[in-house]
Amino acid sequence: MGTFDNTRSRNALKGKVFADTIRAVSSTLRFGCERARKRTVKVGGLRLNVLEWGIAGRPPLCFLHGGSAHAHWFDLVAPAFVDRFHTIALDQRGHGESDWATPPAYATENFAADLLGVIDAFGWRQVALVGHSMGGHNAMSFSAWHPDRVSALVIVDSRPVIPADRLDRLRTRGQRTLRPYPSAEAAAQSFRLLPRETNAEPAFFAHLGRAGIVQRDGHWAYRFDPASNSARAPVDAWPLLERITAPTLIARGELSPVLPPEMAEKLRVAIRAATLVEIPASYHHLVLDNPGAFVQALDRFLAPLI
Repeated sequence: MGTFDNTRSRNALKGKVFADTIRAVSSTLRFGCERARKRTVKVGGLRLNVLEWGIAGRPPLCFLHGGSAHAHWFDLVAPAFVDRFHTIALDQRGHGESDWATPPAYATENFAADLLGVIDAFGWRQVALVGHSMGGHNAMSFSAWHPDRVSALVIVDSRPVIPADRLDRLRTRGQRTLRPYPSAEAAAQSFRLLPRETNAEPAFFAHLGRAGIVQRDGHWAYRFDPASNSARAPVDAWPLLERITAPTLIARGELSPVLPPEMAEKLRVAIRAATLVEIPASYHHLVLDNPGAFVQALDRFLAPLI
């Protein structure tokens, strides 16, 4: 999952270096959000934010981010597909610029209902789903519950069930209030990942930190609902996998501790017509660590399906 550091521990990127990197972003990389159209879709009383590329009539493609993250996680991936697909990256409920659920409602079923509402709002009969971490768990569950609505499924370093001890830590972390920061720079500076290991480009890392904050009540804070962690209620998706009928690609990071090779193979066997690829030189956040290799693998998988 992606998350932010609410503690006072020092970030690996020193403040001045991080600030200099933020200022240099515009001259080093081009991000998908620069070409995207922003759209709001109302589902079940919540306003859900969408980054949209391409034109109606092309095959639909939807990217789903991980926990405590946001749609910009795919800013180095989505541009490779916008000329062939009607592409969206969704801020899932409680994340990014989408509404927080009140009272908190962050079960897999809630995320799946939102996704169905978004698909219906776009008028899509079927969609190719690409989900990372929490987004991958939501995508595989949705694909089992609504197999007729999914043309292809890509599970990105995601496991079907969260171990009880990890879920307990996640819920405990979600009980912390969001720390207020006096400036955007101070808030972005504290950005980190969980797991922390990454090979991400510093400029992209800085971009994600800046895209993940918002000004509220005179201070800066992070764009996610802490209750999306404290109230997280993920299903055990292992029993659901046999119901998935869409062609499926499982992508794991070569160095990832989240989806070890043995579990990735078990996941491949559990889903009919699934294939497994390993993205080199990448940890859990492989869409950040090696976006080029991931784009190549995703392109090879999706091309025959167009």
